[in-house]
Amino acid sequence: MAAACALVTAHAQTPVPEATSLFGQPLFSPPMAGAQKARLEADLARAEADLAAHPDSAEAAVWVGRRLAYLGRYRDAIAAYTKGIAINPDDPRLYRHRGHRYITVREFDRAIIDLAKAAALVKGKPDEVEPDGAPNAENKPRSTLQSNIWYHLGLAYYLKGDFTSALQMYREGMKVSAVNDDMLVATSDWLYMTLRRLGRDAEAKAVLEPIRERMDVIENEAYHQRLLMYKGLRTPESVLNLNTADDIQIATQGYGVGNWYLVSGDVRKAREIFEKVTSGRAWAAFGCIAAEADLKRGF
Repeated sequence: MAAACALVTAHAQTPVPEATSLFGQPLFSPPMAGAQKARLEADLARAEADLAAHPDSAEAAVWVGRRLAYLGRYRDAIAAYTKGIAINPDDPRLYRHRGHRYITVREFDRAIIDLAKAAALVKGKPDEVEPDGAPNAENKPRSTLQSNIWYHLGLAYYLKGDFTSALQMYREGMKVSAVNDDMLVATSDWLYMTLRRLGRDAEAKAVLEPIRERMDVIENEAYHQRLLMYKGLRTPESVLNLNTADDIQIATQGYGVGNWYLVSGDVRKAREIFEKVTSGRAWAAFGCIAAEADLKRGF
């Protein structure tokens, strides 16, 4: 059985793992090279220069953390957010992003503390669009600060197996996810899976009512396709072909398909897919973390 997302051999320059799997195995970020690495490092250098020029800026601290994370330097990103919080303890963005990266490194309790803090700080305030660090094909930012806070907070509880708390967070998230179809399908997918885990199938079916074949989805097509599968408009095989999918596709689609088999009663098929997901290289993907968590719990 694949006990954890596949390990990537550490280079001599980076002997310290970025995370430890739920099975206690070290996880290293895949090496980058060429134009991608050069571009991301240049982005980081600009962010660091901006922070050096404006050391008290929460915005600058957020971008240093985000740029570090894009390079797979998750621990450094967490450290950058922590420094930013020391200077700007009431800025929800820093807790939101640090909470996200605590999820990446499998520290779910710390993620919950940070994301709950972020939720408290934005309570009663208008939502705001989050700028993209990796723009989509149309260069249109789709997520918002509050929808991301609730999305990640629900996810942290889900990964702990606390589906009741996850449901509460996703219900809150749905209140701010109707801003566009990308956020609607992202939150709806996890809400649907949470309700199915709780055996609340009628409510899960109701989540699918707004989901249509044609939606204005720019960057969350994987979620859209999974929701169509839950609705009976796609087959699992059309959503995930294990014979042709790469590691990223398996990580992004595999968990939803595996979970669909699980709640449909086909435990053997679910385990097969979860093990396939966790044997890939995309260990930082939420689907991979969720598959790892389910295997660890033995569902």
